[in-house]
Amino acid sequence: MSLRELYQEMIIDHGRHPRHFGVLAEANHQKNGHNPLCGDKLFVTLIEKDNVIIDVKFEGVGCAISVASASLMCEAIKGKTRDEVAHLFHDFHTLVTTGAQPEADLGKLAVFAGVFEFPARVKCASLAWHTLSAALDDVTDAVSTE
Repeated sequence: MSLRELYQEMIIDHGRHPRHFGVLAEANHQKNGHNPLCGDKLFVTLIEKDNVIIDVKFEGVGCAISVASASLMCEAIKGKTRDEVAHLFHDFHTLVTTGAQPEADLGKLAVFAGVFEFPARVKCASLAWHTLSAALDDVTDAVSTE
């Protein structure tokens, strides 16, 4: 099995069986996000304490890339500081928009390396991240990839 096939398998698995799915009732940050082009809708809730992401969950519907991205994002950011999350988002966004591998290790998030070849899918992959960022910054405006 090729690396690309393994990546596709992981995206399909997380798309069908997302981890960290649900709502945190005790969340101190939350935000809805929407990708009108694809119809993806996500609701991200998280608990931040002393500048660290203690827990994070999401709910919603969307394509496999959108759901897998949210699932893997939740795994990647739990236990990280705001600054670490911001750097991870930057590196992830660079990966999906340019295909360039960042110097930092993205871990499982590297499965999205091929997304840049499909520009319409970049919004699917980045929706959860934009929603998370808006939640952390307590942005009042709606989050949309448009």
